[in-house]
Amino acid sequence: MALILSIETSVEGCSVALHVDGKLLSNVELFAERSAAEVLTTAIGQNLQIAGKSFDDLDAITICKGPGSYTGLRIGVSTAKGLCFAKDLPLVSVNSLDVMIAEIQPFYPDSSLVPMLDARRMEVYTKVVKGKSEEMGTSAVIIEDESFKESLEKGETIFFGPGAAKCKEVFTHKNAVFPEKDISPKASSMGQLALEKFEAGDFENVAEFEPFYLKEFMGTKPTKNKKVVAS
Repeated sequence: MALILSIETSVEGCSVALHVDGKLLSNVELFAERSAAEVLTTAIGQNLQIAGKSFDDLDAITICKGPGSYTGLRIGVSTAKGLCFAKDLPLVSVNSLDVMIAEIQPFYPDSSLVPMLDARRMEVYTKVVKGKSEEMGTSAVIIEDESFKESLEKGETIFFGPGAAKCKEVFTHKNAVFPEKDISPKASSMGQLALEKFEAGDFENVAEFEPFYLKEFMGTKPTKNKKVVAS
């Protein structure tokens, strides 16, 4: 039985959850400005208390590595690494966009899924997945009329997440779908992703691990059709 603590700070606020073998045991969410810095450790303690568990019961820590908020990711990763060092626990990391996909994919199993996190102006952090196939890796994309044309021409394409709102007026293709449900990275949706990596022994080097910022894109001037794909 694997008891894993998940931490998510890639968007405004923070969320923390406990999963047993991928099933949600307890969950605390707070979406407010600067909440990650102010209440993350409190939220972790509340989760353990609600579940009747202690740090000594944990088998691993999972962190949402990014992309996302620079400050939030830095706080979350620092906290996760500190816990791993203190309790000698393995560190698992998951992509913020994959966490969003895990939440919505059961409702759209045959559609192309395009999670979006807001970057700046008309830019988003995104990827494209259909079923188990990754059609475009994690990228920073400037939203234009021709963006995601290939996916849209193939069939129903679901755009969701905090960055999707800016695309509604741009993507008028009949296959473009914008669900009303608010989807963002949440610790409660990290359970199965974390379990799969835990069982595979896919752990990070705690000392060397850093958040996934997509800095290459953030530090450059936007140009037409610019897209940076993560390695």
